[in-house]
Amino acid sequence: MDIIHTNLGSLTAWIIGLLILTASVVGWIRRRRARVLRELNPRKITMKDIDRMEDGSEFETYLYRLFTELGYEEVYKTTSSRDFGADLVFTDRSGVRNVVQAKRYGMQSPVGLGAVQEIYASMNYYRAHRSVVITSGRYTESCVTLASSNRVTLLDRGDLEEMMILFKARRAEEAMDIVEREPEPFTGGWKGDKQRKGGK
Repeated sequence: MDIIHTNLGSLTAWIIGLLILTASVVGWIRRRRARVLRELNPRKITMKDIDRMEDGSEFETYLYRLFTELGYEEVYKTTSSRDFGADLVFTDRSGVRNVVQAKRYGMQSPVGLGAVQEIYASMNYYRAHRSVVITSGRYTESCVTLASSNRVTLLDRGDLEEMMILFKARRAEEAMDIVEREPEPFTGGWKGDKQRKGGK
């Protein structure tokens, strides 16, 4: 009987110790994640951290820090209440001013037409010559069509992830190549004028 009690006591102590250790490790991981998100350090942030961000302003601040550390000049984060459709403004390697709209979306909620309309409309206000939308998700087909017809560059989750990897590997020039990529060529357009001519 004493042997059974001794074994049960040892097993209980071992289980309690394991639970305490597990709770400590989980607490440490949560504190680390919270610290990483607080600091928004581009060298430490992962895609999982971006997915855990509570709102778009954290994503905007992360991109501001990333663009600054990539070496872009004149990087500005706009004020959220009066941003006129742009979250960031920066000057690229060619000396061209760019406006950026940041969209922290999940893969199940694609970015729609509004993002392209807003960033394109903001170009005159910021005296920019290029516009870019960056998302942690994906785009609707109509968003892609409107972006190409207005020469707006769309960077999706795959592009963002590749930029992050290149930055962490100290390959800033290659990461900037993604940011400065030309928009998709426009091949479509409204067919109404052709239909009207054909109908006469």
